[in-house]
Amino acid sequence: MKKMIFPALLCLLFSTKAFSQIANRYDVVIDELMADPSPQVSLPNNEWIELRNTSTSTFNLLGWRIGDISGQSGTMPNYTLKPDSFVIVCTASAVAAMSAYGPAIAVTNFPSLDNTGDVIYLRSPQNKIIHAVSYTDKWYENELKAAGGWTLEMIDTKNPCSGYSNWKASTDSKGGTPGKKNSANADNGDKTNPRLLRAYATDSVTVFLVFDEPLDSAKAGTVVNYTISDGIGTPRNAIVTAPVFDRVDLKLNAPLQKNKIYIIAVNALTDCAGNPVDPKKTVRVGLASAADSFDIVINEILFNPAPNSVDYVEIYNRSRKIADLKNIYIANRNTAGAISSITQLSGENYLFFPEDFMVVTSDAAIVKRDFITLNPEAFAEVSSTPSYNDDKGDVILLNDRGKIVDELLYNEKWHFKLIDNPEGVALERIDYNAPTQQQDNWHSAATSVGYGTPTYKNSQYHSDQELKGDITITPEIISPDNDGMDDFATINYSFPSPGYVANITIFDAAGRLVRFLQHNALCGIKGNYRWDGLGEKDQKLPVGIYIFFTEVFNLDGKKKQFKNVIVLARRN
Repeated sequence: MKKMIFPALLCLLFSTKAFSQIANRYDVVIDELMADPSPQVSLPNNEWIELRNTSTSTFNLLGWRIGDISGQSGTMPNYTLKPDSFVIVCTASAVAAMSAYGPAIAVTNFPSLDNTGDVIYLRSPQNKIIHAVSYTDKWYENELKAAGGWTLEMIDTKNPCSGYSNWKASTDSKGGTPGKKNSANADNGDKTNPRLLRAYATDSVTVFLVFDEPLDSAKAGTVVNYTISDGIGTPRNAIVTAPVFDRVDLKLNAPLQKNKIYIIAVNALTDCAGNPVDPKKTVRVGLASAADSFDIVINEILFNPAPNSVDYVEIYNRSRKIADLKNIYIANRNTAGAISSITQLSGENYLFFPEDFMVVTSDAAIVKRDFITLNPEAFAEVSSTPSYNDDKGDVILLNDRGKIVDELLYNEKWHFKLIDNPEGVALERIDYNAPTQQQDNWHSAATSVGYGTPTYKNSQYHSDQELKGDITITPEIISPDNDGMDDFATINYSFPSPGYVANITIFDAAGRLVRFLQHNALCGIKGNYRWDGLGEKDQKLPVGIYIFFTEVFNLDGKKKQFKNVIVLARRN
């Protein structure tokens, strides 16, 4: 009898030990998820996640839960997850189908996984967040796979908090790899420094900092690592917010004042891999106010994009108020003239400061690909922009009370008349303070900026002050030998209004034409062109004096001519 009792006690001891193991953060990770199983590729039409034990300990999953923003599941059943092993978690109705691919367990109230823009987390019986994934459908980097039937897989499970850079669509022919090592599995260590993206205040003494990846909680929770300008100083409390741990909640010792901009600096923060946050990076914060009429204006619009490109609308904060993009909406009008397709610019707090630009588009990456963007962070990406026709249409900005802040009824006929094809050319506002619905306050973006200036001041911007038209060339002597010194000439221009067209021709000292540098080039208010010292057929020209003859004109019949002289020399 005693011989039978001893093995039973031994089994109980091992079972209790497995159950009593307390997991630390990232000991178990969500390493694969099926958020959109339809249309099916090969796997069953079920949503599920896969867990992988990345530690050297064994865990009993009894009492563990998964959840998302809307809530969490019931507890997991008694299941032993051994080191470097996998288990599929799904609904009870999906267990039979998923068990064909590997061990599967069910939970009640399995969270519905959104196709994009969701957060899924894993919580231990000790109420500790062990891992969380904040994903979007852009992680697939493949439109076909993002449409459904394919899983998202973690690349390196030893790098659990990098987010986007450590996930990709499955390459397995079935559409995923439930119950086994991911098809994407590879070494992918985190060597990227985390970035402080922005800040916002929910009241006068509560400020949230937003980072692009999870942080080391101990360092992020240390108040001396934060400083707020204008006498606010060090906060009295800092809490890293679950489940993703990429935000810090600061409680201030003194209240923020309305219509005042504060600067927040951070120090000694790292991500979970130990990479430091740039200590020189600061962000602005302040108390947001409701946007009223003409506080924010439509500043630029690309309504007829090139093939494989997208529309964008640039807005400008011309007020002294700090606005919140969460409380701003973009819309159009339907055929009956009613305001339609109302779209919120941000689902979360996102401050928009005075004299800042912000570009609204459905795909920021495409706009950055097609245009120079001097501020790549000045984007409000929405799931889809309201429809803006190629010939004419209506752009409307609304506040959260439904009041029209600004409205533009545009027409393709507003483009510069000498532009043969306006496809891919943005319309720019000339003056922030002039009426929006005024045709002569809009002009095609200049050739020299690539026909668009998303995120920065318009090429056709013109305030009330007059500018003297001028052409200057620097330096006076160039030596195009690619040694990094005076290798090219820069032709700088400035004109009193937009719409000037330039022809620039270069002659040698004998009056012979050597280069047509620009032909019918649309100029902005200010800009420049370059000459590399080569002739019309890219041939090397002899040293000597060269004359730049520039002729500019506009559709009002105004003309102006300039002559500039430079010397071409060579050092070798």
